[in-house]
Amino acid sequence: MDDANPLEQALHAARALVLADLAARDVADAGVVSLVEDAVTHRRWWVEQWPEGVEYIAGLVAQDVQDALLERYGRWPLCPVCDAGDPHALDVEPELGPDPHWVCGKAGVVVAPVGGLS
Repeated sequence: MDDANPLEQALHAARALVLADLAARDVADAGVVSLVEDAVTHRRWWVEQWPEGVEYIAGLVAQDVQDALLERYGRWPLCPVCDAGDPHALDVEPELGPDPHWVCGKAGVVVAPVGGLS
C-alpha cells in the first residue's frame, strides 16, 4: 500500500474523521468500526472508478456509516440542536461535495464538520 497515494490518503482521512465522530458520540465499538471499514472498502472501489470524486470521500463514508447504523442500531448522530419533537439524525451536506458538514435539516443549522462532532 502506498500511503503517498492521494486515494489512500483520502480514504485514511475519511476513516479517521468518521471514527472521531463515532468516538465523540460513544458508539465506536468493534461492530461499528467494522461498518466503517466496509464503507471505506466500498468507497475505495467507487473512487477507483471515478478518481475525480476523491474529494467527496469523507462525506460519502460518513453517509454510508450513517445508513448502516440506521439499519442496525438506529439514528446517528442525533441532533444536539433541537430539544422538542422526535429525535432525528443530522444530515451530511453537501451530499456530494468537498468539505462535508453535519447539519440539522430541521433548523437549518451547521453543527460541525465531519470529524468535528463533540
